[in-house]
Amino acid sequence: MADRLEVGARALTIEDVERVARQGTEVRLAQGGGARIAKGRQRLEECLARGERIYGVNTGVGGNQGFTLAPEDMERLQHNLMRHLSCATGEPLPSDVVRSAILLRIATFALGASAVRPELVERLIAVLNRAITPVVPRYGSVGASGDLMPSAYIARLLVGMGEADVAGRRMPASAALEAAGLTPMRFAPKEGLALLNGTTVMTAVAALMQIDAIRVLRALLGAVALSAEALEAPAQPFEPWVHEQKGHPGQIAVAAFIREALADSQSVKASRHQSGYSLRCAPQGLGPAWEAFEDARPVIEREINSANDNPLVDPDTGALYQAGNFYGGHIARLLDTWKLDFAVMANWANALMAVVVDPRFNSGLPANLTPEPGVNCGFKGMQLSVTSLACAVRQMAGPSGIHSLPTEEYNEDVVSLGMHAAVTAMDALECVRNE
Repeated sequence: MADRLEVGARALTIEDVERVARQGTEVRLAQGGGARIAKGRQRLEECLARGERIYGVNTGVGGNQGFTLAPEDMERLQHNLMRHLSCATGEPLPSDVVRSAILLRIATFALGASAVRPELVERLIAVLNRAITPVVPRYGSVGASGDLMPSAYIARLLVGMGEADVAGRRMPASAALEAAGLTPMRFAPKEGLALLNGTTVMTAVAALMQIDAIRVLRALLGAVALSAEALEAPAQPFEPWVHEQKGHPGQIAVAAFIREALADSQSVKASRHQSGYSLRCAPQGLGPAWEAFEDARPVIEREINSANDNPLVDPDTGALYQAGNFYGGHIARLLDTWKLDFAVMANWANALMAVVVDPRFNSGLPANLTPEPGVNCGFKGMQLSVTSLACAVRQMAGPSGIHSLPTEEYNEDVVSLGMHAAVTAMDALECVRNE
């Protein structure tokens, strides 16, 4: 069905994520999905029955991993994880990001490698389908064991902790569950940790942002085409032959987009007059951003469909792996590079505005695009706003990943800062959108 997404039937796409996050598409486990999850859970219980020492199940976590837990404390740990990580700060993440993150955790669990119970996955699906969205502050993750803190704010909803947004109204999580006919649940050993470990939230941001970044870039290219018309610039710089000689696919695509926007225009010229770089070099300058956003798809979709937990259990063999798939290196680097593209786009928008409003360069248009420049200021204020936004984006363009600091008793001694990259990239793209 077009209005239903079956998780586990196939690999999820970025468009699947947007459908669920923004359009409310119903989510279900694919047929047989519950059996795969149950098999992974059974393998973990077999390991426990053999007396194996398993990180985060019968041991403490992080710097506390040296402590062995009594059987009666294993469940307590899973709930205590929610409490000690409930210290995030800042404005809440957008609801569509949180909904995306819930879907991505369901996708991870559907692989069966996280060793959670099917009922936990069904509860996540119920929360998503009933549009109960946890309130998740944006600061607190270092992106090493994944997005521990924002993921905790999502996970604790299931046990009735924290707050949730329901139809635009914020309320206690317990009240939101009750209104939806759900009761708080108890986490079995490993489940709290499984909900926390992973790249879920930063990848949710990247998935939605990939779609939005392409849309904003296309809007900017529309502004380039409109500026070319307003300034009666030559169309020759966008001819296919020119860009085929360079061969970069993004450059070719940008030129084609602008060329199509200018089709049948009576304003652009066929002359060999050279326009400024903001018009003439748009394919060469903005083509790299086009490529970057398009080329990001396989990276994001691999992460969406990955087992990014720790420990992992092979449902087929029962082998248990204590490793680092929760580390957000790929997504962090991707988002950091996008911030450079956003800065280039912001500079481009600022340059277009500067040319169009300045009578020295705007091909006879009035100063600041007002017929009475002495009385009216026209687009002066708009130009100031655009320049302010461009400066803000440039400040945000610095990479987050290089600012790693050891934390958590040197257990997390090198961190990805993927969520920092995600938050700054979100803010930077919003500034470009507003230009």
